[in-house]
Amino acid sequence: MRTTIVVFFFIAAAACAQDAGPLRNPAALTEQAPAMYSVGFDTSKGRFVVAVHRDWAPLGADRFYNLVKAGFFKDVRFFRVIGGQLAQFGMHGDPAVQAAWRDAEIPDDPVRHGNTRGTISFATRGPNTRTTQLFINLRDNSPYDRLGFAPFGEVTSGIEVVDSLYSGYEERPEQSLIDSDGNAYLTREFPNLDYVQQATILP
Repeated sequence: MRTTIVVFFFIAAAACAQDAGPLRNPAALTEQAPAMYSVGFDTSKGRFVVAVHRDWAPLGADRFYNLVKAGFFKDVRFFRVIGGQLAQFGMHGDPAVQAAWRDAEIPDDPVRHGNTRGTISFATRGPNTRTTQLFINLRDNSPYDRLGFAPFGEVTSGIEVVDSLYSGYEERPEQSLIDSDGNAYLTREFPNLDYVQQATILP
């Protein structure tokens, strides 16, 4: 019986590692995105759809495409929601996956479309530091254009879902603790956060 349990444990562990494998190897996820594509986000508040225009920000559109295809956004929290301003997400709930992407930076795109209401952009820590964090503009945030935030798509349906994401915590979740402890920290300390159930490329 003990041998059976041990064998089952190793099979289960191997399966989990295999499932997470692509997400732990950002260098392998570099497919070029189509000129236009749409992504459906099923969330704890309902569905919204993002239409991506690669000509707005090619590098951002490519990174987003690969993240979605690899299943990165499953169970990812909207950890920074400032009502009427923005909804930010894109830190993975598994600290090992988050660590793999921490320094997987892509160069900046020129800003070719404004940060108008409903557009989506990558967050940054400074020039050429985009990785996986994103924000959706809940109002016209055109001052962000001058800061180099380059939208690559826009919410075409379900903007009311994005507007309704829980905003009571605002900026309280600490990114350093999300980084180290993932969803365990967010579930324990910020249980009302909304989250992505799954994100898929739409036909």
